[in-house]
Amino acid sequence: MSILRLLAIAAITLATAAAWFILGTAIRIRTADTSGRLGGAVSGNWGPQLFQTHPVLSYEMPGTVGLSRQFPPEASEVSVKLLHQPKRKGLIWHRTYALDFSALYQVRNPTPIAQTIFVSFRLPAGGARYDRFQLRFGEKLTDRAPVGGEIRESLHIGPGATVPLAVSFSGTGTDRWTYDFQGAARVRGFHLAMTTDFEEIDIPAGSESPSARQRQGSGWLLDWNYDDVLGARAIAMDMPAVANPGAIAGRITYFAPVSLLFFFAVLVMVSVKRRVNLHPMNYFFLAAGCFAFQLLFAYLVDLLPLLPAFLISAVVSLVLVNGYLLRTAGAAFARISALAQTAYMVLFSYSFFFDGLTGLVITAGAIITLAILMFFTAGIDWSQSFRREGKTSSVPSLPTT
Repeated sequence: MSILRLLAIAAITLATAAAWFILGTAIRIRTADTSGRLGGAVSGNWGPQLFQTHPVLSYEMPGTVGLSRQFPPEASEVSVKLLHQPKRKGLIWHRTYALDFSALYQVRNPTPIAQTIFVSFRLPAGGARYDRFQLRFGEKLTDRAPVGGEIRESLHIGPGATVPLAVSFSGTGTDRWTYDFQGAARVRGFHLAMTTDFEEIDIPAGSESPSARQRQGSGWLLDWNYDDVLGARAIAMDMPAVANPGAIAGRITYFAPVSLLFFFAVLVMVSVKRRVNLHPMNYFFLAAGCFAFQLLFAYLVDLLPLLPAFLISAVVSLVLVNGYLLRTAGAAFARISALAQTAYMVLFSYSFFFDGLTGLVITAGAIITLAILMFFTAGIDWSQSFRREGKTSSVPSLPTT
């Protein structure tokens, strides 16, 4: 192995890295374009983030015209069921969900005289669809249409009397569901029970954590209890993160030069140890076979689920690279190459499927690789192995008579 050959291999690695950078940029542009074009369509078809607010209760103050006073419900029992139903558009999975909402509020006339109590119930989002909507105030079932995103109803209630306000509906939304108290100074007798069909609990910053939680089937039963709370914070739930094919394909592609560097380092060391004379053109074809992995994966994810697309691309690349080495350097060398490519090109790339593990996997792989190479190359005379080709002399044989 000469220094010139090492420089040629380094040049091939850099050229392949540049090709990966171009491919990764193209994937990122495609992903951003898909997100921009289709994100609005998903919200339009499925629904935006749903932001539910506490009902507003009020009554007109006696002896005034148009002057009203607001007051909170005496007690609130809210039930929410969230079903995670992600939808895919192009290279993006959108965190969509279905919602079943029901609430029973106890409305008490806070005055010692009979009053007409007004209720304003704001729908979670404008332009969204709500199925089986029902609002019943006492015995009065409203048939009013929303005005400005609100359903308004009224009922004459006797002094100090309490009547129920029941609301229920089903809907769909994207990314997050929120229940907000609209800055209420004090919240009493409030209980919200949330049922999910997913395991991953993600409470957004600034929201209240559940008072209790219990596993239920594939999800959770979560409870929020506000017996008597000043400055009550909103209740919210983010939908579980979904592995987006475009984002994963882009990260794998940008990382690929590091994998190739590890892979070629192993091949160079093994070729020196086993005295296998691979030409730079051999490394060129090997780099092309490795590049085929990310290239095929980038376009298969448009047509297939993420994991099958990954496995097919990995197998194709393994066959190309190690089938070529089988014919070029023999079965023993090809077996070592297959192990190295599986470790550096496949397993390292697969670590991007798991958030937070990639750095640890790469670090562990680098340390293990260093230890193996140091152990198996400890006896190599590097000054002899990296001598310049053509500089060695040999004694010419004498002509025979």
